[in-house]
Amino acid sequence: MAKLFGHPRHDPASPARVPDGVRVYAIGDIHGRLDLLREVHALVAADAAGAAQCGNTVVYLGDYVDRGVDSRGVIDLLLDDPPAGFETVHLRGNHEDLMLRFLDDIDFGPVWLDNGGVATLLSYGVSLAGPQSREATLQIAQRHLAERLPGRHLEFLRDLRPCHEIGGYLFVHAGVRPGVALEAQAEDDLMWIREEFLGSNADHGRVVVHGHSIRREAELLPNRIGIDTGAYATGVLTCLVLEGAGRRLLQTGG
Repeated sequence: MAKLFGHPRHDPASPARVPDGVRVYAIGDIHGRLDLLREVHALVAADAAGAAQCGNTVVYLGDYVDRGVDSRGVIDLLLDDPPAGFETVHLRGNHEDLMLRFLDDIDFGPVWLDNGGVATLLSYGVSLAGPQSREATLQIAQRHLAERLPGRHLEFLRDLRPCHEIGGYLFVHAGVRPGVALEAQAEDDLMWIREEFLGSNADHGRVVVHGHSIRREAELLPNRIGIDTGAYATGVLTCLVLEGAGRRLLQTGG
């Protein structure tokens, strides 16, 4: 189960807020687009430089790997060159979940590879070429990935958080299950849920900030804010900025 802190429930009659003196930058699904991550980091740094002195936090909503060409480079950047002076929070997406599952069990290989995992393997120098059977190919790829995945990358993936809350906001990768108390949410739902959450108008107790479900434009709704704008394909990586009761967007060019 996801562990949440016991802050007072958000009052839906009032705008959700982050605490005074805090500015939050939430960055959507990156999917191997190192170029776009660098761009959005520059936008965040420029935005923060023009602000009054405050505590800045960057929350990454998960899906750092797969689909784009440089998953390895994305993790290197997150580890080595985060925005200076910012607290950073890294959440786990369903694609990191699949990658970790594949490292433990080749049965997860087909679904991972069909959803962009091939690009991640290539970024670590792992090829699927060869005359072997499908099972043998997956076993070799699993072994080579384990050998070539830096230890600090594996530690990063294993340490990713299921959720994070700040003020009246809950940050997750995919969403929450409507009708289930936040402290009782299953981690699989936080990483994978889609239709039940997207179609719900329920008050979840926090405004839920999420990625996972691609939309042409960010969705700023009363009970949730979705910021996955399909960066790997569109070139638009979205960052939500929260300060007080204010909300605005920073985006890379499409």
